[in-house]
Amino acid sequence: MYVSKRRNIAAATTFFERVLVAHGRPAEVTTDLAAPLLRVIDEVLPDAVHDTEQYANNRIENDHGRLKARLRPMRGLRTDRTASIVIGGHAFIQNLRRGHYELGVDARHPRRGVTPAFDELADVI
Repeated sequence: MYVSKRRNIAAATTFFERVLVAHGRPAEVTTDLAAPLLRVIDEVLPDAVHDTEQYANNRIENDHGRLKARLRPMRGLRTDRTASIVIGGHAFIQNLRRGHYELGVDARHPRRGVTPAFDELADVI
């Protein structure tokens, strides 16, 4: 996750540098046809397959629906710092629900893994 005021080459470069450090080099990248993304991916990831077909990133965009539903009552976010914190927290909860972390795996009800996960986090903190 990376929040930027502009969608330019500098922002795209920073995003992909952070992604590469955190997750390694991907074999495939799916984005829209934004010019900065096309240029940065060609420079930073020349060997990766870059999928820009229409509807290819629907899975990614559909994931934003829940976040947008949370933000509407708040009437948006005023600062980049606030946006970064709220989006990061939302992403953490979504990933926790999807089982990307080893938290709450011993829960009796698999669909209710968030509460046991927070109990485990509270014990650690």
